Amino acid sequence: MTLVNTPYHHNLRSDYERLAGFFEAIKEKSKGTVFDLGTGSGVLSSWAAQYADKVVAVEINRTTSKIAQRNLEAFNNVEVVNADASKYQFSTKADVIICEMLDTALIDEEQVPVLNSALKYLKEDGVIIPCGIINCIEPVESSCEHISYEEDGFPKNSVLGDPIFYSKLMFSKPVEPKFKQMFMIKINRKGIVNGLKLTTFTLITEKIICGPTPMLNPPLIIPLKKINVVENDMLEVNLSYEMGGGLESVRARAEKIHPKP
Repeated sequence: MTLVNTPYHHNLRSDYERLAGFFEAIKEKSKGTVFDLGTGSGVLSSWAAQYADKVVAVEINRTTSKIAQRNLEAFNNVEVVNADASKYQFSTKADVIICEMLDTALIDEEQVPVLNSALKYLKEDGVIIPCGIINCIEPVESSCEHISYEEDGFPKNSVLGDPIFYSKLMFSKPVEPKFKQMFMIKINRKGIVNGLKLTTFTLITEKIICGPTPMLNPPLIIPLKKINVVENDMLEVNLSYEMGGGLESVRARAEKIHPKP
């Protein structure tokens, strides 16, 4: 099937590693009634329609929903709805909810607010694709002056400390959108820490884990005030943000902890 795309959705569909993971999950899990929240051009719905009895594809953008309608018109079991998925009132419950509104640490997309709202429409034994994420944080020496995604090796950065896997979120239960935590990070080589790198790994299913890809959660670099460090130094890092609250919600600071005499 040839799909019509916006330039953005063309880039999504060109990310084959991302697509392969979702295809395998949808092929394995789809059955009964499937909701595809934030369907975009409809590619995930087109896969689900081959295994489900009914697919409800919800898209907030009117132009994009028309593209999805055109792409999915060959499937008699797909209904395209132009609506806000976080507010839409479904008339039935789903066996499977697909929601690919992902972003690094879920900060700049609507995955958490949408799924928190939609969970009441999931059957007790229902499945969510993807089922969760794992977040990692590392101290870096970076060339970036503003909060930026790492793409094609830019902004250049060098990791100076041990990674910490700081949170694992599963979407089967409501997720608290506001995050705030303090970390102790050990430095493993000399340099200047002036940033934090957040990396998100997507649990498409319990068995399919996808790391960052060009269009799926590229690492996020958050600038810090410069801190000169050497091997075995310890940094106290405070990080907060709101999932779905946008990059402007990110707050971060770090300081070197001096050992007591």
